[in-house]
Amino acid sequence: MRTLTLIYDPLEEQTVREKILPAFQSFTITPIAFDLTKETIVADSRLITYLSDESLAEIVMLATNKNCSLSLLPHPMMKEARVGYGIAANLSEAIEDIERAAKSVTTDLLLCNGRPVFNKVVIGESLSLIAGSVAKNSFFSAFEKIGRALARSGSYIPQAFTITTDHNPPLKTAALGIIGVLHGKNNLLSRLLIKDSYINDARMHSLILAPKSVMQLIRFYLRSVIDNKKGKLPSFVGHIKAKSIVIESPAPIDYAQDNNLLSAKAIELRVLAGAFRIVPGRYLSAEVQAGEPAEVYRVNNLPKGEEYLHEIVAKPLSWIYHASTEEFKDLFVTLRENAKATGPYLTLMVLSTLLATLGLFSDSSPVIIGAMILAPLMAPIISMSMGVLRQEKKLISGSAKTIALGLFLSYLAAVLLTLLMPLQALNPEISSRIRPNLLDLGVAIFSGVAGAYAHARKEVAKTLAGVAIAVALVPPLSVSGIGIGWADWEVFSGALLLFTTNLAGIILAAAFTFMLLGFSPFRLARKGLLISLLVVILISLPLGLGFLKMVRENNVMRSLNNYAVEDITVREVTVIKGGDPMLLNVRLVSGNPISNADLAKVKREIASKIGRDVQLEVTISMKR
Repeated sequence: MRTLTLIYDPLEEQTVREKILPAFQSFTITPIAFDLTKETIVADSRLITYLSDESLAEIVMLATNKNCSLSLLPHPMMKEARVGYGIAANLSEAIEDIERAAKSVTTDLLLCNGRPVFNKVVIGESLSLIAGSVAKNSFFSAFEKIGRALARSGSYIPQAFTITTDHNPPLKTAALGIIGVLHGKNNLLSRLLIKDSYINDARMHSLILAPKSVMQLIRFYLRSVIDNKKGKLPSFVGHIKAKSIVIESPAPIDYAQDNNLLSAKAIELRVLAGAFRIVPGRYLSAEVQAGEPAEVYRVNNLPKGEEYLHEIVAKPLSWIYHASTEEFKDLFVTLRENAKATGPYLTLMVLSTLLATLGLFSDSSPVIIGAMILAPLMAPIISMSMGVLRQEKKLISGSAKTIALGLFLSYLAAVLLTLLMPLQALNPEISSRIRPNLLDLGVAIFSGVAGAYAHARKEVAKTLAGVAIAVALVPPLSVSGIGIGWADWEVFSGALLLFTTNLAGIILAAAFTFMLLGFSPFRLARKGLLISLLVVILISLPLGLGFLKMVRENNVMRSLNNYAVEDITVREVTVIKGGDPMLLNVRLVSGNPISNADLAKVKREIASKIGRDVQLEVTISMKR
């Protein structure tokens, strides 16, 4: 029977004598009361400890690099080491794990400014905020976190940090907090967020929390419920895996090392490889051989740049993300290029208009969709929305000139083609674009949101073709040109109203989206947004009347469909003209021949049911 040395807390001697010593069956235990003034750890020692975290730290430092093997018992004040090494909280279970252990495994030791870290080092708000991603969140708990984030938003203040590792240049960033752990095998947070992590791979991990706005935190909490995928870091968290890391800040850094509150100008986290051997608890997944260690340096999503850091450091986290100078630069270069009336732009405007006009005359949806994709008009409109948002006069005037020149050439092409075309009859494709309503404004608004987002995010730029199809700018422009060619005021004005609706809705929605994405503060955007909103409100008045008219006509069609007048059934009702009298196209189904008297009776019954005079275009079907 092997003999092991038990180093115990003198204040817990009764527990040692009554519960611990009698419980061991496989080992002979030699108990020694902990006394730092006398304690010496001999090389190759096999030790069991029943100590607080503070006393255990002293033993670990003495045992480092002496090939000592440690087994830990859950002392009431050993909370951090118990979690860090997966020790069972129940004393009997912990003793059982020690007796059943086949062998001890080599473990590294994480030092924070020279002192052992058993579980974690936490700087700032990092632990409480990141923990939202790994909990099994219900909707209630997610909204509770959101409420807490809203209530405490003023206290979320990014601090400037300079982070230095062995093989990378110093990283200057700003963050709400940082978590440092030796491995990702112990607690729920690190186990689910940190992969390929071991207690003996000579590396430690740092998670750097740097949300760019309160809204980003709220989206994170909502996503943790809707898309509860484990093992995925939030987009605003950086991850560094290295042998050592030095964290510095101009202001003193307040941090918690294993729940001990401390403060320092700089924090050095360093790994002592193979410091000692340990018998892991049942909750620690420990491999005997960790394999070849690898380093991780994922910091692309962290704030960078002197100007940007100066704007956000030591100030409450903004509600809405403000884009960095680099993001401004890239987007503005693109928008300024889009605002120019280039040869390819003008050529595509003419070709797309001609294609759309031919598709309208031929009543062909596929041809019209092709024209929508070909049309380049969305680009200068999005540029104008940014100009309106930021009151950039050059961008506004440049975009307006480009749009106007494109419209002139498109009208010219549509009118000339209409004059050459011998067709002068309305068809469904043309008719559907001369009676706009509030639904069309809704399409324009959501298209503007999508267009602005696609321009601001390069990774979704491929969806611009879908945006062009959704908003359909060129077809109403072509219909308006057809109205000029036909000298038909109703066709011209209705299609022009639809185009104007699309234009105003896109500019307002895109400008508002750019503001939410951080490309302008509200104080600068207020004037442009207000003017755009007033224009949309003015346009909404006739659109609202059109929408009410559409609702009334739908109610008429629904009420008359399958309406029976004696043995005659009314089917397939459509409103051709909504004036007074209302012109309806109906199909009458009967088992007997329908006379003029029957038709007059059906007309009277329909007029009585809808409460207004009607004219009927009738198709008669006989049932046999």
